[in-house]
Amino acid sequence: MWFKNLQLYRLASPFPLALAQLEEQLGRVVFTRCGSQDKQSRGWVPPRGKLEKADKDAASAALPLVHSVGGQWLIAMATEHRLLPSSVVNQVAADRADELEAQQGFRPGRKQLRELKERVTEELLPRAFTRRSTTWLWLDPVNGWLAVDAASRGKADDALELLAKSLDDFPVKPIKTERSPTSAMADWLAAGEAPAGFTVDRDCELKAVSDEKSTVRYVRHALDTDEVQAQVRTHLEAGKLPTRLALTWGDRLSFVLTEKLEIKRLAHLDTKEEEANEANGANGDELFDAEFALMSGELQRFLPDLLEALGGEIRDGEGASAEAAAGATAAAKPASPTQAPAPATTADDDPPF
Repeated sequence: MWFKNLQLYRLASPFPLALAQLEEQLGRVVFTRCGSQDKQSRGWVPPRGKLEKADKDAASAALPLVHSVGGQWLIAMATEHRLLPSSVVNQVAADRADELEAQQGFRPGRKQLRELKERVTEELLPRAFTRRSTTWLWLDPVNGWLAVDAASRGKADDALELLAKSLDDFPVKPIKTERSPTSAMADWLAAGEAPAGFTVDRDCELKAVSDEKSTVRYVRHALDTDEVQAQVRTHLEAGKLPTRLALTWGDRLSFVLTEKLEIKRLAHLDTKEEEANEANGANGDELFDAEFALMSGELQRFLPDLLEALGGEIRDGEGASAEAAAGATAAAKPASPTQAPAPATTADDDPPF
């Protein structure tokens, strides 16, 4: 049970809900399969259950909707989509329009075509295949962490939206740091050295802030050689900004940090504890609990170190740094790599690494 990605948020401290209250309120929006005319359905499922068995009402199942190990909570959102490509709807609607033209002697107008597409969608939707997926969320009510295992902000927003719909009170905020990830990564690359406790790995992406968005990527390439460091500094001086950088923390976790403070390609490097549990003959439930406890324990130590490397977290009521205050004016003129904001990207921009 290791997350591959982290979309990070800050919970209110102390967290206003006890475990039993969270369980009860999540039960208001349990997962049910798509109805005949539903394009999508979302709801909570037991984290220790199987999505294939989520056809049943989760509230009637024996497994809880919140899995708790050592005060750390794990919840799971199931999503089911009906796969009905617009190209299929358009093709069937076009065939029907041809038939209608032959009958009435003239081409259907826009209103008729729109109504025709709606009827075709209603007809085909119940027969469309469905696809299901699970999104995992880790909640640390003691230290105030919330992490969503999602590759994009959009998927994480879907989970937060469902949480807000389920809970009476759900105070959650994005995490803000004194230094932007772009600024910090630029300094690390320019200096050829990562902050204490971290090492630079072998992947990096730099992108220009111009309209062309010219991009340079190093994939599985040593970044600590004199040649590569000279190239990277040249790109930084030319105005390109780092948007992704692979790092290792304490020889225990490897990950890719993005300009949006997203953690991607998270991997656990020290597998001795996992191998020991398997060697001791732990069953499926015991392995699940051991891996979740190991992951949450590592993240509780890793995340504070990461925020410290970014200058520390900006809490409510604290003033922004000079870098943040200068953001508005910096965006209006060419700036140094440590000042300019990162260019906006979408999930479609994700490179292969």
